[in-house]
Amino acid sequence: MTRLILASQSPARTKLLTHAGIVHEVLVSDVDEDAVQARYGVTDPHDTALLLARAKAEAVASLPEAEGALVIGCDSVFEFDGEAHGKPYTAEVAKERMLRMSGSMGVLYTGHWLVDCRDTDSDSAPGSGATLGSVASAEVHFMEMSEAEIDAYIATEEPLQCAGSFTIDGYGGAFIRKVDGDPHTVVGLSISTLRGLLGQAKVGITELWGGGAVDPADVRAE
Repeated sequence: MTRLILASQSPARTKLLTHAGIVHEVLVSDVDEDAVQARYGVTDPHDTALLLARAKAEAVASLPEAEGALVIGCDSVFEFDGEAHGKPYTAEVAKERMLRMSGSMGVLYTGHWLVDCRDTDSDSAPGSGATLGSVASAEVHFMEMSEAEIDAYIATEEPLQCAGSFTIDGYGGAFIRKVDGDPHTVVGLSISTLRGLLGQAKVGITELWGGGAVDPADVRAE
């Protein structure tokens, strides 16, 4: 079976893959995101998301454990009021951002980079040698949030490690009015974008299905 490695420590991304029935392993890169951005001088949110996704994927692809596998790296950047927002890390930064985001909207960019580490000379299942990427985006519209709600949300510490200081698949979902675009992009990995990249590497996404997807009985309409 074709191996897929997720070059990310994000529990939300691995949960997405698991719920989609996609068998994968996790290998975390030690990429210094600030150093990568400083080196290339990239400030555009779209390009930053792709640059960091590539850096993570290529770092993991260089490890011995990645031999014979496909590696997918992802990174998300939120654009609001013309500024690129990554993880806030501190409560002060998160609160300042969320007070401005209340009742407004921004665009979440998620970069994806795929590296094919399979042997290109294999007779059975030759690798493509591909190293390619794509960016998915979605508009995120926020409801009005009171200062008390923002303080309570920050107290959960959920937004501190999320691009843009929010997430849709946790407490933060209560404050998102709608998403225009692929909602998986907001979580941090677009399954349809991954399918497209795999296709370019001559791999069908169904080859990675191995069970574990959400039970249809749990999601069927009542």
